[in-house]
Amino acid sequence: MRGFRGAAASAILAASAIFAQAGMASAGPLAEAAAKAEGLAASGDAIGAHDVLRQAISDFSESLPFSLGKAVFVKSDPAGYAMYEPKEEPVFKAGESLISYVEPIGLSWKQSAVQGKIETHFTVDFDILNPAGDVLAGQKAFGDFTFTGFFRNQEIYSTLTIDVSDAPAGDYILRFHFNDVNSGKRTSIDQPFKIAEN
Repeated sequence: MRGFRGAAASAILAASAIFAQAGMASAGPLAEAAAKAEGLAASGDAIGAHDVLRQAISDFSESLPFSLGKAVFVKSDPAGYAMYEPKEEPVFKAGESLISYVEPIGLSWKQSAVQGKIETHFTVDFDILNPAGDVLAGQKAFGDFTFTGFFRNQEIYSTLTIDVSDAPAGDYILRFHFNDVNSGKRTSIDQPFKIAEN
């Protein structure tokens, strides 16, 4: 169906770790790391506490299933991880592009060609469907992202923009398929939306 085209897709890897998750653990490695970090912080070693929590969450992420934690339509490109302005309603004017902010969780990592570093690699496909579930348009490998670093960073998000400027008014479903290249796993998420009448 004419009217749907893939635009440039981008993803950004943030530099800091997610510390709040460590406090949610009641037992096990995360709880132990949190206790150790508290001790380091109490002794004045803020950097040591930071590094312990960051490494613990990095290690724990290996056990998480590959999934998508958040997918929201946003008003413009995010400034960073969790730094976005959500669109109040998934209703778009004729000619307005769809901009989605998506957070993958549980990405797999492998040794990088760069000594001492590891990397994650994922691709993104999309389909646009009507309410009956018929696929109207789509694109494979719409986004292709590789991130390299010293630990399994969890603050990864994708900004994905779809051009629907020629699509008729009506109700649709935007479906993203994220493909973890290292593990071969795949996960999907739907974002219903509407193109308003002129």
